[in-house]
Amino acid sequence: MRTSMQGWGSGFLGVLIFSGSLPATRVAVAGFSPLFLTSARALIAAALGALLLVLMRQPRPGRENIRALAVTALGVVVGFPLLTALALQYIPSARSIVFIGLLPLATAVFGVLRGGERPKPLFWLFSCLGSALVAGFAMTHGGEGSLPGDLLMIGAILLCGLGYAEGAKLSRSLGGWQVISWALLLSAPVMAVIALSVLPPDWHAVPVPAWVGLAYVSVFSMLIGFVFWYRGLALGGIAAVGQLQLLQPFFGLLLASLLLHEEVSGLMALTTLAVVLCVFGARKFAR
Repeated sequence: MRTSMQGWGSGFLGVLIFSGSLPATRVAVAGFSPLFLTSARALIAAALGALLLVLMRQPRPGRENIRALAVTALGVVVGFPLLTALALQYIPSARSIVFIGLLPLATAVFGVLRGGERPKPLFWLFSCLGSALVAGFAMTHGGEGSLPGDLLMIGAILLCGLGYAEGAKLSRSLGGWQVISWALLLSAPVMAVIALSVLPPDWHAVPVPAWVGLAYVSVFSMLIGFVFWYRGLALGGIAAVGQLQLLQPFFGLLLASLLLHEEVSGLMALTTLAVVLCVFGARKFAR
C-alpha cells in the first residue's frame, strides 16, 4: 500500500510538471521552428542527463535494453515533442491540452500490451468514459479546431503512451531517471544533426519568451518531469498511475489562461472537470 501511494505521489508531481509543457511549447514555437525546438530540447536534456549519469557513476544499460530505450526515445524524446510542436502551429495550447485526456487510455492500453498489466473491467469503463468525453469535445468544439492540428495531437498521444509504457517497464530494473537519461543520449546524435540543419537564421530575432519556453521544455518537461513520472508508473502501475494524466488538462488549461491569456470556454472547462472525475473511478478498479 505504501509503495502504491508513493507511486501516486511521484506520478502526481510528474503530471504537475508536464502540465506546463504545451503552454511552454506554444510560446517557444513563436521563435523557433518545430524541428529545432524538438532537437534542441532533447540535446539540452541529454547533456544534463549525461552529467547525472557520470556524477552518479551509473553502469551502461545491457544490450538487451537498447531496443526498449529506442522505443522510449521514439515516443517521448522525438515523437511527442515534434508532433505537438507541429500541432501548435495550427491550434492554441488550450485546445491541445484537452487531447492530453486521451493519454491515460493510450498509456493503459500499452501498459497491457507491453507491461503485462491486467486492470479490472470497470477500470476500462472509467478510462474509456474520460477519453470519450475528451474526444467528444474535440469533435464538437470546432470553432478553434484544425484537422491537421487535431490529427497531429492524436498521433502524439499514441506515441507518448507507447513511450510511457515502455519506459515505465524498463524503470523497474534501471530506475526512472536513468531510463530517460539513456533514452536522451541514445537519440542525441540524430537530434544534433537535425538541430544543425535547422538553426534559426537570426538568433537576435528570437523573443525572450521563446527562450523561456525552450528552457522549460528542456529542463522540466524533458528530464525532471520524467524522473517523477517513470518512478510513479514503476511503483504504482502503468495503467493505474497513468490515469493521473486526466488531471493534466485541468492544470494545463489554467496555465494557458493565466500565462498566455488564451480563452478557456465554459464547455472546455466543464469537459475537463468531468474527465477529472473519471480518474477516481479508474483508480479504484485499476488492480
